Amino acid sequence: MNTLPISQQVAIPLAEIEIQAIRAQGAGGQNVNKVSSAVHLRFDIQASSLPEFYKQRLRQASDQRVSREGIVIIKAQRFRSQEKNRADALSRLQELVRSVTVVQKKRRPTKPGKNARKKRMDSKTRRGQLKNLRGKVRD
Repeated sequence: MNTLPISQQVAIPLAEIEIQAIRAQGAGGQNVNKVSSAVHLRFDIQASSLPEFYKQRLRQASDQRVSREGIVIIKAQRFRSQEKNRADALSRLQELVRSVTVVQKKRRPTKPGKNARKKRMDSKTRRGQLKNLRGKVRD
C-alpha cells in the first residue's frame, strides 16, 4: 500500500506524509519514558499532489489541526503500539480530507407558521391569566 485512498479517483502517496515516532504523554509507567509509541504526522497541503479543490478547501477549513502555513499536524497516542497509532493517524488524515469534500446545504431561513404564532400567543395569554389569579384576593 503506497497510497492513502481518499476517494475512487484521489489518493495521497505515502511519500508526501511525514510520520515521526515520539514519546507518548500520560500514564504508562516506566514504559512511557523508554518507548516512542506515539506518532506525529505532518502533511503539507501546498506541496501535495491533491487536486486544487481539495487543497483550497483544506486551507479554508476551520480545523485546529491545519496550521496557518497550510500543514496538517496530527498527533496519535491513543494506543500503546506504534503501529496502531500510525494507522490511527493515517485514518484521521483520511477522514479530515474526506470531510472537506462534503458541501453543506445552504440554510434557508424560515418563519414560524400562522398556526404556531397563534398557539404561542394563546399559551402566553393563558400563562398571564394564571399569574393574575395568584394575586391578592379582593372583596
